[in-house]
This record gives sequence, structure tokens and C-alpha cells, in this order.
Amino acid sequence: MPAPVAAPAPVEDRRSPFIRLAELIAGVEPGRPALSAAVGEPQHAMPDFVGPVLQEALPGFGRYPRAEGTPTFRAAAARWLDQRYSLARPVDADREVLALNGSREGLFSAAIVARRLVAPRTLGKAERPAMLLPNPFYAAYAAGAEAAGCEAVIVPTRKDSNWLPDLDALDPALLARTVALYIASPANPQGAIASADYLGRALELARRHGAYLFSDECYSEIYLGAQKPPGILEVAGADLSHALAFNSLSKRSSLPGLRCGFVAGDPAFLKEFLAFRWVAAPQVPEPLQAVAVAALGDEAHVTASRDLYRAKFDMADEMIGARFGYERPGGGFFLWLDVSHLAGGGLTGGEAAALKLWREQGLRTVPGGYLARRDIGGTNPCENWLRVALVHDLPTSKEVLTRLVTGLA
Repeated sequence: MPAPVAAPAPVEDRRSPFIRLAELIAGVEPGRPALSAAVGEPQHAMPDFVGPVLQEALPGFGRYPRAEGTPTFRAAAARWLDQRYSLARPVDADREVLALNGSREGLFSAAIVARRLVAPRTLGKAERPAMLLPNPFYAAYAAGAEAAGCEAVIVPTRKDSNWLPDLDALDPALLARTVALYIASPANPQGAIASADYLGRALELARRHGAYLFSDECYSEIYLGAQKPPGILEVAGADLSHALAFNSLSKRSSLPGLRCGFVAGDPAFLKEFLAFRWVAAPQVPEPLQAVAVAALGDEAHVTASRDLYRAKFDMADEMIGARFGYERPGGGFFLWLDVSHLAGGGLTGGEAAALKLWREQGLRTVPGGYLARRDIGGTNPCENWLRVALVHDLPTSKEVLTRLVTGLA
């Protein structure tokens, strides 16, 4: 009798989590007026200066913007980094900062440049070059890895490793073919904050293996405790080689539609990145950069927004308590909830919870499994988790929490 043939592993659904969510709830009428807590889109009021600055800068729409960004914008980003972090030396605005069309675009396209720069080390090897992604992860990381022709290796994160990849558990053979490591701090969605020691060890690991460390710091200003999250540039020291920090105005300044961000760090990498951007990447219109300059120079609106997030999590602490595995995160604006008690009927806990909340409460949330994949352990550890975005004003956030607690009971 022939040996049984093992069933092939199911093909993973790599579409946007929001497309998958739309299909999950398609045809299901919301039980109450629809309210979305699915997208991480800040709904706080825009800073008052946005309109006047944009109006004054309107003539800039009549010019093609330069790929690297205006000197004024790059100087503002460098100045903000110098003031925000304890750096070994000032950032060189001319060599160590580039404008991005939002951090997502940069996190994607940087993978292509990293692959090209590391190609001589990986050419001729039997195994594909790899990029290491935390699980769950921002979809742009995997898209960039795959566009670069690399294997997106999904690395587990666990509660006992502070929801960050366990650096000591990484296989040396895997690291030998690694092109880049993606780290998000505060993490999306768990809100975990990487310590300076952790970031330093991650950068040392990247350097030792000739890889780049891509540090996604777009939630850096939404921290819920007293301590500011450290950044990769302050642990890198005077030598920024292999260290790249990505940030934007979307979360910090509640300007997701501005599509303006920056990358700072390794000047040799940024020289190649700029050459790529001149022919392949979207440029940031000058008037939008002018708004970003004003935003980077003002901390009052950032403090007010951060205080509002803290108030919302104070409310979550009281209304959710210890249920659903809830813990107040270190940063970010997501609830990350264990809904394994709802799994069944062919649905994961996250899917069942999202469907139930929509059907009964009209509340739109995201199944955690849609934000993750099977990792190197062979499982998707987020299938029984649910992500909820606390991005609204205080009264609307209270309504989100009320519907959430009622619907999950």
C-alpha cells in the first residue's frame, strides 16, 4: 500500500485585513447604527494651524517636488529628532533624512533597496534571502519583502517576550540570509514598547549579519506612561550604519490624510534609497511638507492628543477590567483582546467576535488573525484575538467600549 500523502498546508490569505473583514460581514445587517473601531485612523481634531499654513503654501502645488523633500522639511525632521531623543550627535539633515509619502510607502520601498544592497552577500545561496517580521505585523512589511524577492519570515511574539520577537531564539542559519529586520515600537496592535537594551541588541544582531534594522516608530508619540519610548537612532550612537527610523505625522499629529513622513538614519543606505525614489517613489507635495514643518515644530497639539488617548485607556481600564485578557498597553491606541471563548462553527475566536459585534452591536472591529500569518512555529497565534481602535473622541470611545463589553459578554 502506498504511503499516505500529507495534505498540503492551506494557502494563506494575504489580502488586506479590511477586505477580508468586509467579506466576513457582507450581507449581515448591523444590529445598531454602524460605528467603526476597525481602522487605525486618528479622529482627533486637526491642529488649528493646518489650514492657514496650507493656504500660504498653495503656490507649491505648481512645482514638481524633489524626491528628498525640501531643505526646510528635512531640517525640521532632523531638529525634531534631536529634541525628541537623546542622540550621540545631531542628525545631518542633508545626508541622514528623506521625506516619505507616509511611513507605509517608505517601509515598503526600503525593502527593495535593502535587497539590492545586500545582494552580493546572498547571491548564489540555495535559500532565498529573508526579511524578518514580527507577528502580527503591518501589511506593508510583508508586501515590501515579497516585492523585493525575499522570503517574509514571520517571527513569533509572545506575552513572555513582551510581545516582541525573541532575538535569542533566532536561528543563525536564518540570520545568515537575512536582509532586514522589521521592529515596531510601540507595536501595532499590542502596544508593546521595546526597551533601549532590546533595540540595541537588535541593531547589533543586524550589523553582525550585514542586515538592516527597519524601526517603525510611527506610534512613538502615543505613549500611555510617563516614559517616552526610545528610538533606534539614540541606541545606534554616532554611527547610524544599518539603522533606519521611519515616522510620520499620521498618528503624532492626527493627520493621516497628509501622507507625509520621513526616514532617518544610515546615510549610505539613504543615498541609494534617494536614487531609487527619484525614479520609482511618490514625492510629497511642497504644501504638505510645509504643514509637516509646522506640525513638527509644535508639541502642544501632540500633548493634548496624548492626554486624550490616556483618558480613553483610563476608561477602558475601568469598563473592561481584567476580562478578555485586557492589559493597558505601553503605547499606541489599540485594544488587543483574547476572544478565544467565542471560537467555533468554523470561525476563529477573532472572526466570531467581529461578526457578533457587527450583527448585535453594529461595531466594526478586526479579527487578530487577519493581521498575522502562520509563523515559523507553524501556527497563526492571533486567530483568537481581536483588535479594537480607540481613535475617536471621548464620548464616541465610551460608546465603542459600551458596545464592545456588551457584545462580548
